[in-house]
Amino acid sequence: MIYTVTFNPAIDHVVHIGDMKTGQVNRSEHEEMFFGGKGINVSVVLKELGIDSKALGFTAGFTGEAIENGLEEMGIDTDFVRLAKGNSRINVKIKSAQETDLNGQGPEISEAELEKLFQKLDELNDGDTLILAGSIPTSLPEDVYERILERLSGRDIRAVVDATGRLLMNVLKYEPFLIKPNDHELGEMFAVKINNMDDALKYAQKLREMGARNVLVSMAEKGAMLLDENGKVHRCGVCTGTVKNSVGAGDSMVAGFVAGVSEGGYGYALKLGTAAGGATAFSEGLAKREDIIRLLAQLG
Repeated sequence: MIYTVTFNPAIDHVVHIGDMKTGQVNRSEHEEMFFGGKGINVSVVLKELGIDSKALGFTAGFTGEAIENGLEEMGIDTDFVRLAKGNSRINVKIKSAQETDLNGQGPEISEAELEKLFQKLDELNDGDTLILAGSIPTSLPEDVYERILERLSGRDIRAVVDATGRLLMNVLKYEPFLIKPNDHELGEMFAVKINNMDDALKYAQKLREMGARNVLVSMAEKGAMLLDENGKVHRCGVCTGTVKNSVGAGDSMVAGFVAGVSEGGYGYALKLGTAAGGATAFSEGLAKREDIIRLLAQLG
């Protein structure tokens, strides 16, 4: 079974405005609403690929109920911890000549409520996959990812960590199955600039030496590279299309990769992840199955 964790889920309210003018009343041309958060995005794209997962995390208030109900209507199993206070956040994403995001903070999470999540994670079985994605709310301790992986250490659970900076570096000692920095994030970790695939490979090797089993580096128009747990290097080009969306492409890549590993090995997983990420980037929302399959064919 695959489990995703979203510490701070959101309703993403996407507003399209032809020419937004600050300091004035602006009227939308059209709007969409999506249930978001990085782990949730992974679960949604996995569902498109025919793979079930269970979405874990925290929800609160009427917006939290809407997120849970919306995901269940999509056929996604959920088991969120319901918080006693506050409301799950609403993010407003304004699409105009420039894209502007207004992201809410979300509710506070107590230590007792965090322990409820830990207890749910204790129920994972050997062979399960746990996907930890994104930043953490300010009300949670900075070492929460470490605490989760330490709690699960010694068990045959594949941990996928899509995070940045210290949040990622500090979990490498627990040998996560997959990490997915992009080229900018990879450069920031080592205070260097990643200019090409060779640079990416050099520092991906350092991350493997630090404990990561598989290192997937996305590099936008330069493609993507995977250094797998056997030391083999896989490279993949990019899909062609018009970029419409900057939200969720990385999460979609994680979903595609996880789906592809069980179906066809690491080379195929890299291609399916690249196709899934492209399908989201070329859409108004998250990737749809037919678009993923179409882009996968481009990659050969």
